[in-house]
Amino acid sequence: MSQDTDPTTDPRYRVLTPSQGPGPYASMTLMYDGAENGVAPGTPGAVRVTGRVVDGAERPITAPDVLIEVLQGDQFVRTLTDDAGEFAFTVRKPEPTRLADGRLQAPFFHVILHVFPLPELHRTRLYFADETEANSADPLLSYLDDEDGRTLLAAPDDGGYRWEIRLSGERQTAFLVSLGEPSLLDGGETPSRPFREQLSV
Repeated sequence: MSQDTDPTTDPRYRVLTPSQGPGPYASMTLMYDGAENGVAPGTPGAVRVTGRVVDGAERPITAPDVLIEVLQGDQFVRTLTDDAGEFAFTVRKPEPTRLADGRLQAPFFHVILHVFPLPELHRTRLYFADETEANSADPLLSYLDDEDGRTLLAAPDDGGYRWEIRLSGERQTAFLVSLGEPSLLDGGETPSRPFREQLSV
């Protein structure tokens, strides 16, 4: 490079580097037959959860840009959104669990979203709206205000449940940020209302 060349202004050097993330490779490297089933459909207690991932303007985040992982106990699910931003998976509603200090948690799943090209994972929880009594005593739901708490509730729908995930906007899903860790979710390019998990789970 010539001493007279400035890479910050020379148009020859204005080349974007590739984003790092699962992107279109998720379906080839992370998915497998039956990945969307935490339990086999038809298993006693099995329920189907459907939903949609959207941005702050209610536009769907479509395939192949979202990989969703759902886990709790012996259940683990991977699912992708489709061309309408829709997803679906089958699980068995988990039993309530206790924290180390004895407090009882309502049935819930840990949820991790890989959203291309965002470099940071989006972590949240999925609760069930019909577990009214358990939800009212759940330590984490009690920590959130009502508006944020509602974003974690899957509503009964046609024999299963329906859950909308919103990545930004006024009705954004509440995402977890680990204590002591800096996060893009605290502001900047991906505005949000993250909550910091106060529980040892």
